Amino acid sequence: MELRSPESFWLLKNGIPYCYPSLQENIECDIAVVGSGITGALISHTLHRAGYKTVVIDKRDVANGSTAATTSMLQYEIDVPMHKLAELIGEEGAVACYREGINAIEILEAMLRKEGIDAGFERKKSLQVAHSEKAVADLEKEYNYRKAHGFRVEWLSPEEISVRYNMASHPGILSEEGASIDAFRAAHELISRNHAGGMQVFDHTAVKEFQYEPDHVKIITEEGFSIRSKRIVFCTGFETLRMFRKKYADVISTFACVSEQSFNLYPQLKDLLIWDTADPYIYIRTTDDGRLLVGGEDIPYKYNPVSEKMKGKKRDKLIKKIQKLFPTLTFLEDYTWAGAFGVTKDGLPFIGEHPDFPNAIFVLGLGGNGITFSVQGMELVLKILAGEDHPLLHYYRFDR
Repeated sequence: MELRSPESFWLLKNGIPYCYPSLQENIECDIAVVGSGITGALISHTLHRAGYKTVVIDKRDVANGSTAATTSMLQYEIDVPMHKLAELIGEEGAVACYREGINAIEILEAMLRKEGIDAGFERKKSLQVAHSEKAVADLEKEYNYRKAHGFRVEWLSPEEISVRYNMASHPGILSEEGASIDAFRAAHELISRNHAGGMQVFDHTAVKEFQYEPDHVKIITEEGFSIRSKRIVFCTGFETLRMFRKKYADVISTFACVSEQSFNLYPQLKDLLIWDTADPYIYIRTTDDGRLLVGGEDIPYKYNPVSEKMKGKKRDKLIKKIQKLFPTLTFLEDYTWAGAFGVTKDGLPFIGEHPDFPNAIFVLGLGGNGITFSVQGMELVLKILAGEDHPLLHYYRFDR
């Protein structure tokens, strides 16, 4: 299954900084983490540092799936607005899920600083604008809902947006908490540090079969070697969805392109994330090397690579949209790519255990907030292993 159309900006920018051997023997461990993207990197980090004998395996190179294609915007805002999420899971739950997004950004920043990892992490504000005149009232309702619950938000008129950002748009919500990162680099650096500290990592190791036993899980690779693990944690994103009898999410392809360096509106936009209320929405951010990244134009995912012709059409549409928003922008496209991810009806991830898979834990950070959901998964996995509960496990459960 192809997760992206070669080659994404992050992979070209970073190359493959670290490589690991494939599994060529039978081994045992406490916990096997399947998937070495940003989710697998975060989860294996917390498990290894907690003292579990942890093994990471991936059928590709490290972080070479969806993590190489992500736009890596870090927002506390979930794809479903808070006031609408409250209708689905209750006001208390909606507010809690949004607050945990803010906490996740802070936790990730502190962890990268503690580990001394330079992964292009930058604090930014987040601006969500109405995509049409009809969408203004609903967005203003969302603003009032967040404001009433103590979130640091500001309502900006079209005139204020124009003055601050040289942007021609409808009104919007400006949130104080947001960030961006190079998730590809972060995943590689985390895994490399933990590998140096004794964590075993095997790439190019495809799994043929999982055998679920009462007290362990046995992983059989396509080459015939095995891993006997007390527990297994799946960090394989939307690819995991094929394991289940029930459909838990839809899978879509999204498109992105990035400009050449030193574009003319960098000073106005360097500390800002931008997205709109359309479905699918357009999203915009700067990179740590001075480029402008724009993404969106989602389509249903097909189990074959996205054609170069399709990428070109989507690129042209994205550039047309961004030039409409920024009439004075000079956008010279440098790279274009496509990626795939899963989306849920409530915008929330699936984190926890599933009755069909004994001794397995799933950390599926689906939707536009996959990275912040994965950060939350670090604590939640430890809670599950300790036999403890956590309020988020109720909202992120499979049987919701």
